[in-house]
Amino acid sequence: EMDTPLNPHYNFGTFVVGEGNKMAHAAAFAVAESPGSLYNPLFIYGGVGLGKTHLMEAIGNHMLQVNPNSRVKYVTSEDFTNDYINAIRNNTTEQLREEYRNLDLLLIDDIQFLANKEGTQLEFFNTFNYLHQSNKQIIISSDRSPDDLKILEERLRSRFMWGLPVDIYPPDFDVRCRIIRKKIENTSLSAIIKEESIEYI
Repeated sequence: EMDTPLNPHYNFGTFVVGEGNKMAHAAAFAVAESPGSLYNPLFIYGGVGLGKTHLMEAIGNHMLQVNPNSRVKYVTSEDFTNDYINAIRNNTTEQLREEYRNLDLLLIDDIQFLANKEGTQLEFFNTFNYLHQSNKQIIISSDRSPDDLKILEERLRSRFMWGLPVDIYPPDFDVRCRIIRKKIENTSLSAIIKEESIEYI
């Protein structure tokens, strides 16, 4: 049982594809179809609110749909840091390693927040190597490309380049409208609107 459940709404069906994200979407779908063999790691970068987390979790949800026994873990880099600090504090680093290295898919969001955390970066570096050598899929997101992540250690950045870095850039007006329409369809807003109108009849 993974501690951060994936958001079921974050799937490929609810993701609106446009010019700014079609490359990232295609890569994410390819990885979801054959994890660990194509682009490893898949490194998705771009500004806040452009759908990086949606795509990451869509990969996890897809893998779990295909194989419900897949071991999938989604964490922010902050969660990973806290797990690492707690493991040191409680003398449970072995359990931590077992938990993180026994995965089929590791999704780690906002990797830039590992800046200035040397111990955590080292732990992540070792986890990354272990999963990569075992052909397990790693998905990483950041607000900037691996080249621009000078705040992280060089050896980590070079590993991020092993797979495929893809960027997402802001959607144009047409795509923004489609995203809003899709959000309305997928929330209970449409149900609320129907209910409201019934009440006033």
